[in-house]
Amino acid sequence: MDDLISGYKRFRELAWPERKQLFERLAARGQRPETLVIACSDSRVDPQMIFDAGPGEMFVVRNVANLVPPYQPDSNYHGTSAAIEFAVRVLKVKHVVVLGHAQCGGVHALLEGAPPGAEDFVGNWMKMAEPARLMAEDANLPPAERQRFCEQCCVKLSLSNLASFPWVAERVAGGSLTLHGAYFGVATGRLEMLRDDGTFDPA
Repeated sequence: MDDLISGYKRFRELAWPERKQLFERLAARGQRPETLVIACSDSRVDPQMIFDAGPGEMFVVRNVANLVPPYQPDSNYHGTSAAIEFAVRVLKVKHVVVLGHAQCGGVHALLEGAPPGAEDFVGNWMKMAEPARLMAEDANLPPAERQRFCEQCCVKLSLSNLASFPWVAERVAGGSLTLHGAYFGVATGRLEMLRDDGTFDPA
């Protein structure tokens, strides 16, 4: 916690004076981001750093393995779906980016089983990505390549699940919302974008 407080003090001393007016404008007019980013909770994958974005530019939701669940409005708790609903229907973002990444612990748990101490929630959460695991198994790849392939399949699966939200599909069909898939290399710092043919190419 001491490191966090020290970081806050640096923010107040160095960054706040330069950005004070920006935050005052954001407080006065509210947020108007044009992009929703659905990213992994992994501490090495910071969407604001990757896209060099400032306050108010992106609406970000993070969870294990950047997964989007299928549309399922019921009385259960749906944190990711609630964030998507707010971004798409209230903030009216123009873009949704599903950002996957290399060395994803959630995908590793999907392929190899949840690690000790993560049995209560992680394993069940990752069952949502079972179609991605099956595709990775069918591809018959070496372990390292299978992990990467499955990580990218999870991006595609999340995009497919996004399309199951009727108000997402309606806006996509009307041309006011565009869905994007992306993949970040932790060791390389390189970003790849999902193309129409299903491949990921350098941005």
